[in-house]
Amino acid sequence: MAEQTLPIPVRRVLVKLGHDIREARLRRRISSQVMADRALIARATLHKLEKGAPSVAAGTYATVLFVLGLSDRLAEVADARFDETGLALAEEHLPKRIRAKSNR
Repeated sequence: MAEQTLPIPVRRVLVKLGHDIREARLRRRISSQVMADRALIARATLHKLEKGAPSVAAGTYATVLFVLGLSDRLAEVADARFDETGLALAEEHLPKRIRAKSNR
């Protein structure tokens, strides 16, 4: 998908994610070469990822987060517990009352 076809909020999120990953790497004092080696990617790919490039595979983002020790938070991205819209919609379909089955 070309970067121009991404919605602006999605581009902003990717750029922020890339920036945050870079900051986490620097806080841990991990060089870009060591990070790339640990994630089994090229330094050029890491550079693109840290810029928020949408062309970088989601698996690569996940692997880099794993190397940083942050992959557990990735599992919560679409967790139902945090899906306010989905929970509200599901609540609308709950029955108003529940009748006990009669024993005939």
